[in-house]
Amino acid sequence: MSRRRTWTEITVVLMLSLGSSALYSVLQIIDDLSQTTPLGKQSTALNTSTTTVQYVDLARQLLGIAVDLAPVALVCMLLWSSSRPHLGRLGIDRFRVRPDLGGAALMALGIGIPGLALYFTGRALGITVAVDPAALGSYWWTIPVLLLSAVRSGLQEEVIVVGYLYSRLGDLGWGRWQVILSTALLRGSYHLYQGFGAFVGNAVMGVVFGWVYTRWGRLLPLVITHVLLDATVFVGYPFVARAFPGLFS
Repeated sequence: MSRRRTWTEITVVLMLSLGSSALYSVLQIIDDLSQTTPLGKQSTALNTSTTTVQYVDLARQLLGIAVDLAPVALVCMLLWSSSRPHLGRLGIDRFRVRPDLGGAALMALGIGIPGLALYFTGRALGITVAVDPAALGSYWWTIPVLLLSAVRSGLQEEVIVVGYLYSRLGDLGWGRWQVILSTALLRGSYHLYQGFGAFVGNAVMGVVFGWVYTRWGRLLPLVITHVLLDATVFVGYPFVARAFPGLFS
């Protein structure tokens, strides 16, 4: 494709997905900083219920996940190859147990523990808002939906920000670190609504993921790592919050 068409495609994909999230997040942090309440005293919630009608809420949660995954399907179509592996340009090939599960578990530990420490540091410094990652009502489907939300986040962020953008920016002639740092900045920016600590933590995570991806060229370990991190936070948070009520305030 021509450079103009490539940039147009990138813009459309991002505006349908995480690019628009980044813009909204920037506006949100500007709004938060404009409030009389200090940033450290503010809060935000993820995975929130939309109604008290149980099955309407379930339908909306599932619909939201499906809509968020539509751009993932789009980039898979855009980079689909007629030869195997069909999604090789996204770094997706056959599943391999040791690197995809074992490597992902190690990365999740290596990123999750410092990430939690950074969250509490940001809260102490007043640069990170209080985050409730599991604000759904307590229903029989709450945990399955939270797990699906973790899968949604892992697929959406890694397939688009790493697999797709690394491929397309490479087509445009961008260098390795130019791609790593720019996509890490994007990753941090769509987390700005959680405060500056979340921006820094996710940008660093983007650099680590980018380095791993450019070294081995495989996306599945990153997706699985992301899913493990989010699933642990989404499902584990309510139990930890009840056991230690003052920990996340």
